[in-house]
Amino acid sequence: MKKNVGILIFDNAEVLDFAGPFEVFSVSSELYNHTLFNVFCVAKKEEAISAVNGLSVNPHYSFENAPKIDILIISGGEGTKKQILDKDVLSWLEKTHNDTELTLSICSGSRLLGVLGELDEKPYCTHHQVYENMKKLVPTGKPQENKRFVRSGKIYTSGGISAGIDLSFHIVEQLYGQKVANNTARYMEYHKVNY
Repeated sequence: MKKNVGILIFDNAEVLDFAGPFEVFSVSSELYNHTLFNVFCVAKKEEAISAVNGLSVNPHYSFENAPKIDILIISGGEGTKKQILDKDVLSWLEKTHNDTELTLSICSGSRLLGVLGELDEKPYCTHHQVYENMKKLVPTGKPQENKRFVRSGKIYTSGGISAGIDLSFHIVEQLYGQKVANNTARYMEYHKVNY
């Protein structure tokens, strides 16, 4: 059954945090006659956001008209500092997360899950420059600074920026198998690198 992948974007979201997963899920679906995923971006309002370094992006939906989301992806970036103070964002996020099959945070998108209490006493990943801030937001959390991504129940958190691509491939493989993930990686000419 085709799954809805909704990506939360906002002003000063990190570009690769949303563009990387968008590409992985979209391409994997494209290679299989658009039968695997329906991928879209959601913002508080249905108007252009200005991502990090000024890239203008038009969301497909607002909080008010977004369809049900099976896989929620939370972008990171400097904009998360404002998002964790926005009650409308947190309310939508909490409600949406409660109904997802999977919720993924990319990079500093972990801040949003952190302030909602979703990472209390759980392992998590984030951008290497955000761990100190996260220790204040989630004092009982268990930072995994040596991991690219980590799972806790239906929540996945990933490290900085490009780690969201690795996590997206992992989810594709978990849902549809290694062949689908490998075909997607081959089409994208994406090769995993060992650090």
